[in-house]
Amino acid sequence: MTNEVLRLEDVRLTRGPKTILDGVNWTVQEGQHWVMLGPNGAGKTTVLQIAATRLFPTSGRAWVLGHQLGKVDVFELRSRVGLASAALAGRIPPGESVSDAVVTGAYGVTGRWRETYDASDQSRARDLMAAFGVFELADRSFGTLSEGERKRVQIARALMSDPEVLLLDEPSAGLDLGGREELVSALSEMAGDRRAPVMLLVTHHLEEIPPGFTHAALMAGGRLTAAGELATTLTDANLTDAFGMPLRVIPNGPRWTAVSTR
Repeated sequence: MTNEVLRLEDVRLTRGPKTILDGVNWTVQEGQHWVMLGPNGAGKTTVLQIAATRLFPTSGRAWVLGHQLGKVDVFELRSRVGLASAALAGRIPPGESVSDAVVTGAYGVTGRWRETYDASDQSRARDLMAAFGVFELADRSFGTLSEGERKRVQIARALMSDPEVLLLDEPSAGLDLGGREELVSALSEMAGDRRAPVMLLVTHHLEEIPPGFTHAALMAGGRLTAAGELATTLTDANLTDAFGMPLRVIPNGPRWTAVSTR
């Protein structure tokens, strides 16, 4: 499994009587960039939380970067996985400066405490803030930022540890059209860089798939309903099955959209 970034084998996750994931089998290889689509409650965020080593399957087996969950020190493994999500953003102290919110990603902690950062950490934080257009906000408090600014800060933070995989849970949620397009453009540029980590992007909308992403996974009802290369997976039949309504997929150059055929 040396070339596998993520492997799920018959993964189930339950909470009391509720089944959240139901027999998910999925493999992500080095060099791939995946988008995961599906309706609310499909299980997309839960899969991402397992990939981030924040959740463990109730049954089945999961490997992250070649290590089986339950048989590895996840705290050491987490430094190799970058995560940007609403849940994580909620743990960043609102009074934390943007520069501290980003640099603390080097240790995977939220909230500056007694840890120290060397010149290379500070330099990397500045470079990432500049790359995602938030360098001028370095001294601002995280809690004063707009939704779009927070999203960009989160991604810069997620890249601080130079992760091997970057997990993005609905990074465009709450953004206006301009903010969404800026983010899609930034992720597309990353996808075209051979040095970039493997990316797993959760979204509800085909319009938010950045050019350069290679694969798609569709989920519904806690199950993986389709997975594979983008062009062969984003079909009318697969989207219709996942979302439970008749849909037509429309390629638009390097971008995609979908419309109802009712």
